[in-house]
Amino acid sequence: MKGTITQEAVYQSLAKVMDPEIPVLNILELGMITEVTVGAESIEIKMIPTFAACPAIEVIKQQIRTAVEEDLHVPVTVIVDKTVQWNSNRLSPEAKEKLRNFRIAPPQILQGEVEMEMLEHTVCPHCGSENTYLRSPFGSTLCRAIHYCRNCGMMFEQFKPLS
Repeated sequence: MKGTITQEAVYQSLAKVMDPEIPVLNILELGMITEVTVGAESIEIKMIPTFAACPAIEVIKQQIRTAVEEDLHVPVTVIVDKTVQWNSNRLSPEAKEKLRNFRIAPPQILQGEVEMEMLEHTVCPHCGSENTYLRSPFGSTLCRAIHYCRNCGMMFEQFKPLS
């Protein structure tokens, strides 16, 4: 390995890996990385999907491998960390703001179990109104719900709160 590779360098590479379903968010903002181990001649990265049945897991693992190997020129192993379960509180404040700007309502902060009320009372990312209703708990992906805003008349998705 040429020179010493730092964890900071690995994280800089990881920041380039965008979520394939929400391309304005990177995997660090989503809280998907649980551990980075820089070895003498390789790097091991542990990650978690945002949803247990996420169809993009293999794509994301490959994108992680490609980004880090291209930037740092060492072999990279990506492992799905089965000791940690993703929850929506792992989203960074930057991720929540980017979701709003992308017109997806971010999830509320969870303290305990997910309640139906958390889906029903969602602020519209288009106009900021709280005068919205849950149209369907099932959106375009497993991690989203569909809402309607009575004020601006826009339909929008919400990134579901998950515990």
